[in-house]
Amino acid sequence: MEVNIITRNPDKRFFAESVFGRYGIAVRFIDKDYPEIQADSSLEIARFTALEAAKELGIPVIREDHSFFIDAYGIPGPYMNHFERMIPATSLLRLLEHEPDRNAHFSVATVYAEPDGRTIEHVFEVPVVIEREIKGDIAKGWDALLRFPNEKRTFAQYPLEERNDIWGQNFEKIARTLLAR
Repeated sequence: MEVNIITRNPDKRFFAESVFGRYGIAVRFIDKDYPEIQADSSLEIARFTALEAAKELGIPVIREDHSFFIDAYGIPGPYMNHFERMIPATSLLRLLEHEPDRNAHFSVATVYAEPDGRTIEHVFEVPVVIEREIKGDIAKGWDALLRFPNEKRTFAQYPLEERNDIWGQNFEKIARTLLAR
């Protein structure tokens, strides 16, 4: 069995290969740009791209999309990539300097789409805390500020392998669903 995933993100590639590999499912990455619609949720974005690609290519396709929400403000949501490019970690710290609520969360949506329009969709949220100082490699952007609530290290301070059970959840659900068919 093989799955086709649209992403160029090295972290998403790592999690997909790790999870699907445990189930004996080969992963093929589709290295093609698809327009990313502007929408209010990651689910809408992932669904649109997965369906468009599946119809165009004539094969089942998986697309994952993350949104990030600073709870006190409800932003940037699905516009995280743009915000992170425009506002480096040092500037985000200045913006939040006097904000007592340092809670945030990711919304992670993954859609498996068939060429006939059928989908398998999963969404989950990951709570995080925004640190008051940069910890770890600043080259990792906001990852040097974000940590899980019960963790002392930021995302930039520890390897991906330790986070696989969190970020790979939707891939795990899709793998189980596909194998159960």
